[in-house]
Amino acid sequence: MFKRIIVPTDGSDITQKAVETAVQLAKLHGATVYAISVKEPFPYSAVSEMQPTPPQEFFDAQERIATERLQQVVAAAKTAGVPIEAHSVEALHAWEAIIEHAGRVQADLVVMASHGRRGFQALLLGSETQKVLTHSTIPVLVVR
Repeated sequence: MFKRIIVPTDGSDITQKAVETAVQLAKLHGATVYAISVKEPFPYSAVSEMQPTPPQEFFDAQERIATERLQQVVAAAKTAGVPIEAHSVEALHAWEAIIEHAGRVQADLVVMASHGRRGFQALLLGSETQKVLTHSTIPVLVVR
């Protein structure tokens, strides 16, 4: 049924549950897992010399963090004998990057975590999962 499953990772414990679910589904369906980690863009300002971190240091740190997150997904997939591709992308909005990447790899399912924020907290923080659910044209499985 599913042949290309995309799973975003932010390295959190709840995301690990989504990774485990994606890997199990991939194993069951003979699918490939496509892991994605979204990196934040450098916060440029009008007074760039006042930035606490130089741009290259920032980029290197973002890449290192994304690589560590993706290595966890790769390890889980390899342990289960599931084909895996891992990618990091830079984007202002994670939900947009997830949807774009799903289209790029022709995914037929998104498996992602929900942190379970409700009410005012969800309104203030927004929900990347909610935005993916709202804008995705392919099925989205939310793991809690």
